Amino acid sequence: MRATLSRMAGVKPARYLTPGSKTGLAGIYTHESPRSALLFLYSTTLDKVKAAPEQSVYRQSVEAITKHRMAIVEAVKPEGYAEWQDRISKLVKEYPDHFTATAKTRRDGNASWSVEKNGTSFIILKRPNVVDDRYLEWDGELNEGSELEGVRSADERKDQALSATRTSLEEPVPFTVEPEPALTADQIEDIENKIGAGLIEEVIQVAEGEARLADVMIKAKVWESLEEKPVEGQWTYFERKA
Repeated sequence: MRATLSRMAGVKPARYLTPGSKTGLAGIYTHESPRSALLFLYSTTLDKVKAAPEQSVYRQSVEAITKHRMAIVEAVKPEGYAEWQDRISKLVKEYPDHFTATAKTRRDGNASWSVEKNGTSFIILKRPNVVDDRYLEWDGELNEGSELEGVRSADERKDQALSATRTSLEEPVPFTVEPEPALTADQIEDIENKIGAGLIEEVIQVAEGEARLADVMIKAKVWESLEEKPVEGQWTYFERKA
């Protein structure tokens, strides 16, 4: 479905897909970092199905197909991936307070936190949407109301301590979290062909649904016996007998 370029003779530069561009499918746009998104979703699903008994068919089947697809994605690494990992590791060690389990929002609106899924640590980044300043009417300062006059009661003064405990959003040493290197168009196509479930953006949507479905299946305890036993012959279908 993607627009393709004609093959040129000789060596040609690597081609990258533009995030947010059209994919050829209505309502689906090119993902910014499909590799890390899939690894996170697959790890989330594997983490959730651990609540099911190890011998259950549901858990075994989900783990088998999820690990198979996860191995396909893990095998394809963008150029400079190892160096990027080293830089991120140094950044986490230098600013550990900004990569905790609780989201840390900075003054510029960027937020980062760390989560662990299936024994693997992931850094979640949240960037604010770019908005044209001409359409902004609010200056960003919180309106806490006018200052009260006169003597205030103890109940009215109990919130004053909160101002002293507020964490400053000022960054003593500003830093940016470098995104994972992008996969080339050929690498993405290789993943799509091996998984065989359409575009990688469609694969991501399926992985999101599988992660949500795991919660429903665990809650329903699908590995247990039926509450109402089927009557004899209920699952016997029409057969052509000799």
